[in-house]
Parts: sequence; structure tokens; C-alpha cells
Amino acid sequence: MRICLLVAALAFAPAASYAEIRTAAPPSAAAMGFDMLLVRPLGLVSTVAGTGLFVVSLPFSILGLNADDAAVRLVGEPAKFTFVRPLGEFGGTAGR
Repeated sequence: MRICLLVAALAFAPAASYAEIRTAAPPSAAAMGFDMLLVRPLGLVSTVAGTGLFVVSLPFSILGLNADDAAVRLVGEPAKFTFVRPLGEFGGTAGR
């Protein structure tokens, strides 16, 4: 009986947490406009600058055996913030 309850609790826990994420209020039109006109272009500039820094740091990153970490931090995260994040949402929920 306890095992059945444990399995049921574990099976429905992700659904409950997903419901909490989706019940957040949608962003306002002002937040979406601000994001589209100012934040996204700055994110694009950040992605391009991070790519340049990654290329410059690549020889050192390879020697330090952390090229993957450098790619994620300098290129992946700015690109995800710019292109994957929903319009007008600035919280830490990108990529979920």
C-alpha cells in the first residue's frame, strides 16, 4: 500500500509543478514592447560579442579543457536569452 502511494505521489508531482509554472500571469503589452524594442537587440549584440570572445578564448579554453563550458557561457546562454525566452518574460525560466 505504501509503495502504491509513493508511486502515485511521484507520478503526479511533475504535473502539479507544471501547473504552477503555467498559471503565472502573462506579460503585459508594455513588457513585451520593451523586450522587443530594447532587450532583444541588446541580447543579439551580447550573443555576437560572446561569440567573438569565445573565438578569441578558444585556444586557451582548449588548453584548459573547458571549451564546452566557455561555449555555453559565452554563446549558449546569451543566444538562449535572445531567441528561446518567451517575449516579455524576464524571469529565470528560459528553456523550460
